[in-house]
Amino acid sequence: MMRSERPVIVLFGSSFVQYSFSNGGWGAILADVYARKADIVMRGCQGWNSRRALEVIDKIFPKDAKVQPSLVIVYFGGNDSIEKHSSGLGPHVPLDEYIENMRKIALHIESLSNETRLIMISCPPVNEEVLRKSKSGALANMVRTNETCKRYSDACIKLCQELKIEAVDLFHIIQKRDDWATTCIMPDGIHLTEEGSKLLVTEIFQVIKNAKWEPSLYWKSLPTEFGQDSDYYLVAPDGKSTINPSDWTYHLKIRWD
Repeated sequence: MMRSERPVIVLFGSSFVQYSFSNGGWGAILADVYARKADIVMRGCQGWNSRRALEVIDKIFPKDAKVQPSLVIVYFGGNDSIEKHSSGLGPHVPLDEYIENMRKIALHIESLSNETRLIMISCPPVNEEVLRKSKSGALANMVRTNETCKRYSDACIKLCQELKIEAVDLFHIIQKRDDWATTCIMPDGIHLTEEGSKLLVTEIFQVIKNAKWEPSLYWKSLPTEFGQDSDYYLVAPDGKSTINPSDWTYHLKIRWD
């Protein structure tokens, strides 16, 4: 296959990333908007925490790869913030270790190339009432509160400020809506609905648009691959030319800016 020159944007994280390509999720929105401009690659694994990510980060992002990502969007924190289980098993990672793990993840990604950019997404709130009533076997022994989610979210944002990394404070962004717990969070009490994903994508676009990156990775700034005129397109009303549809976006529900 001929190698494309378009940028590669990798989404790296837990189920928050894995599910982002389903049901109008934020990954699917990015892939749609960046069509013919950048490749959106999903590297999300359900159940992962920052420890598990560090175990395999060299395999997911090898430093000797011929093509390195232009942008990596990272999310870990939700599973890390789950309260410690008495058995010693489970996804819980103490806050201090979580911070250091995220630091190591950030430094590894930034070392891939001088052109590799990074955005980190902080831990979102959860619908505690739904989680308390859950009869799911997987969630029955899980204790996850918004008090803890906020501590991990705040720690992630503080780390990004320290390292001068772009970040999305998802914990507070989601709560901009009074009805966020039912409108932005799925019935499982944890993951984003389509509405929640729209809020996240809005913030991601603002970060990319305002970042002082050269070249810009904002979708409107990127060239459309194979966007040249062609005699094979639909004939224009004048009967003497064709209509180039390469940059049409009429199908998008939201007119992203």
